[in-house]
Amino acid sequence: MLEEYDFAAERAAMVAEQVVGRGITDTAVIRAMSIVPREHFVLPEYAEFAYSDGPLPIPAEQTISQPYVVALMISLLRLQPTDKVLEIGTGSGYAAAVLSRIVREVYTVERHAELAEYARERLADLGYDNVFIRHGDGSLGWPEHAPYDGIIVAAGGPKVPQPLREQLAVGGRLVMPVGRRTSQSLVLVERVGENKFRQKKLQGVRLVPLVGKEGYR
Repeated sequence: MLEEYDFAAERAAMVAEQVVGRGITDTAVIRAMSIVPREHFVLPEYAEFAYSDGPLPIPAEQTISQPYVVALMISLLRLQPTDKVLEIGTGSGYAAAVLSRIVREVYTVERHAELAEYARERLADLGYDNVFIRHGDGSLGWPEHAPYDGIIVAAGGPKVPQPLREQLAVGGRLVMPVGRRTSQSLVLVERVGENKFRQKKLQGVRLVPLVGKEGYR
């Protein structure tokens, strides 16, 4: 029975072992992941595994990323409380929920209508009212609200889409997996000038493919 699970204790253990224990030092990320109930963003039949060290199935044959990957990608953005962030790949809404506890506004795009609605309901249940969800092609971003101080792409593409580069504020940071459909490396892009970007390749990851006009077809 789920009532028997002490989710608060499991959440604290997840943060201690999988986040802090693996070198994440961003206090805002640690605090956010300590208070966002991950069990609320997984399918009910997987709730008991919500804080396990790995991805879990969610609707539309997608997955919720393992906690460490969420923490790592968000921490790479070096976010501030006044920032506005764009997320590509809403999924069940967990990463957006974490971001919402760190920054002023979160704009997130999901290509599966079913998932966009699933995330919308869960965020509303928790009263997280600074997250705005759009159903559409995430590889094109959400230009109406650009520029963004940070952009996080929770899907791997063959390259960093040009529209996302254009929607990044000067001084902003973008993180996404780049590579093949089956394996990628995290890439960090910094916009250091109007037409100048600095790009760095980081560790290997494996996320779902970025499908869209500027991603995989």
